[in-house]
Amino acid sequence: MPMSLHRLALPLALIGALSTACSSASSSGASPDKTASIAKGPLSGICPSTVVIQTDWLATAERAAAYQLVGPNGKVDAKKGSYSGPLGSTGVNVEVRLGGPSIGFQPPSAQMYQDKSIYLAYVATDVAIQSQAKFPTTAVVAPLNIDPQIIMWDPATYTINSWTDVARTKAKVLYTEGLSYMDALVAKGLVTKDQKDSSFDGTPSRFVAEKGKVMQQGYASNEPYRWEHDVTSWKKPVKYLLVHDAGWPVYPQGLAVRSGELSKDSACLKKLVPMIQKAQADYIKDPSATNATLVKIATEIPGGPPVTAAGNANAVTVMKQLKIVANGPSGTLGTFDPARVDASIALLKPIFKAKGVTVPDGLKASDLVTNEFIDPSISLG
Repeated sequence: MPMSLHRLALPLALIGALSTACSSASSSGASPDKTASIAKGPLSGICPSTVVIQTDWLATAERAAAYQLVGPNGKVDAKKGSYSGPLGSTGVNVEVRLGGPSIGFQPPSAQMYQDKSIYLAYVATDVAIQSQAKFPTTAVVAPLNIDPQIIMWDPATYTINSWTDVARTKAKVLYTEGLSYMDALVAKGLVTKDQKDSSFDGTPSRFVAEKGKVMQQGYASNEPYRWEHDVTSWKKPVKYLLVHDAGWPVYPQGLAVRSGELSKDSACLKKLVPMIQKAQADYIKDPSATNATLVKIATEIPGGPPVTAAGNANAVTVMKQLKIVANGPSGTLGTFDPARVDASIALLKPIFKAKGVTVPDGLKASDLVTNEFIDPSISLG
């Protein structure tokens, strides 16, 4: 599907439904095998009766667009690891499924091929490139403009002003095995092979135990605030560098369909994608209700890092300040820049090849993403 931008002519009924969907929903839940009984609407018979969205991690502010679609009155299913409810008055339901431990840490691109009830999945550009030979996906909207991934450190231990300073410290950099950006940093000479330490377990334990003498991965919109305010054994500021600023051009959470079903899904996507755009814009404008939902989900589905109201509020502030959520080059929220996607392919293809991963010859941006269904009138104010 070629990259393109065009205005979608939304019928009045859909515009009204979109407004309702992004502000509230009824309290009944939904699942693919037992859909809530709701009135006919503009998505009835066009989209699946339950639009299943598979996320790539737990319910956090970076993934809020999906939860905003459901609204504050959805149903938490702890056993299934999901949050669901009617999509306003559109006539369909949305079921948001948590990723990470909820799906055995499977990449969403692989999960959506194992479970065909999944309609959309959060698939980062690097994951899409890595999976394309076996699990081809096409992303249709980008709720996040740049990757919030960071490397963070204790400023009382290390003085770092730019990425060129990281290797000089010789400090171990803790990360989770399989994250492609670490290989990219090594390939660029910004982190040495000796610095790589893939033992990061998602907790502050090693960072605290070593009194800040190690660096570690994180999200700009998460760990720095938590380490300073919530980690009782630390409670000091940290500093960080965005991996994006090291020349990491990937889109971290494009919402994608199975590539072979893009044409079949197009009628639904023409109406659904603008709703996702608007959900993200509405969340950034007023995140309070959805942030409360994220706390509720974390309470009812325990096991992940602490999620707090103050942390969620800070996450939105950081995402706005750093343009993690921002309009694309055309001034539209949710678009892909094909040049960035092509740059991602050029960066990662030799890295994956060295690991024995097959990347299709001639792979290009239009194989991985499309702006076809984007409404160019939707933007952040």
